[in-house]
Amino acid sequence: MATRFTLPHIDISGRYQSSEYLGEGSGRDNNVRVREEHGARLQRELDAALWMIDQQRVIDARLPAPEGGYIEVELSRGSDPDKLERSKLKVRAHAVKDEPASRIVALYVPDAARGAYAAILADYRTGRLKERTNNPPNKATVEPIEAFRRARLETLWTDDPAALPTDAQHEMWWAIWIDRDREEELEHIVARLDLRAAGQGRRLKFPEAVVVPVYATRAAIELMMFATSVIVELRRATDNPEFFVDDVRHEQHAWSDDLAARIRWPGADVPAVCIFDTGINRAHVLLEPAIAADDLHAIDDEWGVNDHDDHGTAMGGLALHGDLTIPLGDTGERVLTHRLESVKLLPPNNADPNDPNSYGSVTQSAVALPEIRRPERTRVFCMAVTNHGVSGARPSTWSSAIDQAAAGTMPGDDENAPRRLMVLSIGNTDPVLEMHRWLGHDAYPAQDPSQAWNALSIGGYTDLDQIKGLGYEDWTQFAAVGDISPHSRTSVGWVGRAPIKPELVLEAGNRAVSPSRRDIVTLDSLSVLSTGRDVSLAPLVPFQATSAATAEAARMAARLTAAHPDYWPETIRALMVHSAEYTAPMRAAFDAAPNLKDRYPIVRRFGYGVPDFDRAAASARDHLALIAQTSIQPYRRKGRKYNECHYYALPLPTGVLEELDNETVDLKVTLSYYVDPNPGFAANVDPLRYQSFGLRFDLRRNGETITNFKKRVNVAERENPKEKAPRHADDNRWLLGPDSVSAGSLHCDTWSRPAIELVGRDLLCIKPVGGWWRDRSTPEIVDRKTRYALIVTLKARRTTIDLYTPIKLAVRPQVAVENPVNI
Repeated sequence: MATRFTLPHIDISGRYQSSEYLGEGSGRDNNVRVREEHGARLQRELDAALWMIDQQRVIDARLPAPEGGYIEVELSRGSDPDKLERSKLKVRAHAVKDEPASRIVALYVPDAARGAYAAILADYRTGRLKERTNNPPNKATVEPIEAFRRARLETLWTDDPAALPTDAQHEMWWAIWIDRDREEELEHIVARLDLRAAGQGRRLKFPEAVVVPVYATRAAIELMMFATSVIVELRRATDNPEFFVDDVRHEQHAWSDDLAARIRWPGADVPAVCIFDTGINRAHVLLEPAIAADDLHAIDDEWGVNDHDDHGTAMGGLALHGDLTIPLGDTGERVLTHRLESVKLLPPNNADPNDPNSYGSVTQSAVALPEIRRPERTRVFCMAVTNHGVSGARPSTWSSAIDQAAAGTMPGDDENAPRRLMVLSIGNTDPVLEMHRWLGHDAYPAQDPSQAWNALSIGGYTDLDQIKGLGYEDWTQFAAVGDISPHSRTSVGWVGRAPIKPELVLEAGNRAVSPSRRDIVTLDSLSVLSTGRDVSLAPLVPFQATSAATAEAARMAARLTAAHPDYWPETIRALMVHSAEYTAPMRAAFDAAPNLKDRYPIVRRFGYGVPDFDRAAASARDHLALIAQTSIQPYRRKGRKYNECHYYALPLPTGVLEELDNETVDLKVTLSYYVDPNPGFAANVDPLRYQSFGLRFDLRRNGETITNFKKRVNVAERENPKEKAPRHADDNRWLLGPDSVSAGSLHCDTWSRPAIELVGRDLLCIKPVGGWWRDRSTPEIVDRKTRYALIVTLKARRTTIDLYTPIKLAVRPQVAVENPVNI
């Protein structure tokens, strides 16, 4: 009887089909012929696919030269794709998906491995049969292969085929699956292509893979595919609060318990976020281990400490965990480095409301409560409560009280009182439901007390664009990805010299617009996810607006404080602001405003941009970072003159700057300090009457000698005090310019020009300006010392340039102090 074998052959459509062949006599010769034809056919297809890699290979100056490429492999259904891999040669099977009659694999083949695969096929075709099995060499690898084809974006796409955009310029959030050890590599690629990768809080992490949402066009993702090997597979980024709020709402407890079991909870000796709100329900499984019963306070004991309104518990969840959508969905361990505290600032519904005239004293009392309980603990204060209907740049009793608390000068504070980081909300726009009632962001001025100089005031932007929910299939998002959130107010309408508010914008959610453009609503799918007060029925709830953004900012501040326990609150504030970058819509707004005055309204919408924890916590390889914390005596009693002027020698890599020549670099400077407020009528008109002192920075200009630079910024450097300062024109390449620092206690600006123009501009001056301390006659006031934090970074636009290696810069650089400064 003849033995039967099943081997593939090709039909007129080009697909391999199965056919039966006899194993004895003439059948054996036929088997050899078919094996040779099959192997030869695969070799031709492999050669064609590899040739297409060469044709599609993208040489982009922003990316390293490609060292391989993807091909598409069609296997018989059920075949093991791992058989295709050759780990020593770095041949990797990436995306795998099943079709009705086959299995499709995206195989990455390095250039160096091409010959190895040709040898595998040649050995299969012509090699000697194995004696014991009578099988050809490499049978397990080759025979399941039905075809080699050129790879397309569809090869890596494992989501619904209908969801893959066909328009090359279609922008969306792509879920890029990568190997766990290649996250940094992807971030470098995204930066080089000027794309946006979501922060760590929006990334799913599994034992061997990380899912990174990247906002990009199809064309950009194809460029990434043809120029790199980092992509394992592609899907839509679809993680959304709607899943937990609606789809699995009856399973919320199980999801919460699973996450709680994966958290490494903090001890008692870590920083805390202290939330001023409606109280917190610590019975929640995701909150209780991080907030002790005696860390719950209330302004009035009769109010109780538990949350009566949902708002406080939702603030607590975000301040502790961030958006819960991603942590609930992954499987990794979560490590918390900070805790929570709560002060119930707002009375229950059945209690008498707080007197608006006492908001300042009530807030200062709220500051004192946790400090009395645990004076040794470092904390960040977080308040998303505003004075509805009251706005404007002028200091109020409430904002001044917050400035006092931050500066450590509120009643009861002594000279050893701590400086405090206060994180405030800028306030929300009216939640109108009809589009014709929407007045625009600038019609909603920032609310009291967000004008506080020393506070970090938070506005909102949004990256959320997925609309889900029955009946909303044809609705669209209100704000574009990366633009200001429809919930956020601005300080564009403030009149006179006022601090830039908000300083930062974080995720505040989006809204949805009806197809007719007449209706506008807030949806769960365009919100973030947090902890709910009702732990029995709704432990997970959607949350949005600038409250959510403020809680996220406080969380970032606490994490930085835990990572850098020796940094002052002023420094943490500076780090957060310095880490901020503008999104594409924000940059487009600045690009359309060539004049400095036209940029001021823009910065009053977006602040200094969107902060990032990783950028704040560590200096990247292409950043040169200087971080200074130091004391200064701004004035001296004799003659009531200015006293000290600080000079910083910036060790700029001259050789690298000359090599970069006309390539653009960014020199960013952030100066942060706290003023002791002096509110009153004069302070409402002149910021110099409100601030106890002020500081400014000045950079040596192009072609300016060191002697003339010092004479220009410091009268004491001139031989004749009546001599006018030497003139030396600035190049006006600062993003905001000197007029942007007319008020406030935080100043940030970026100089952007060709690198060669920075050579020789290696001296930075910190100098005092006017304040009410200077006008006092008592030495206890006029001779006071204070402190500031300074951060300077140099960044190359082309991220392949190494600015770090040429310089080893100390965290605490030497500062040259010269006095007096008789300006």
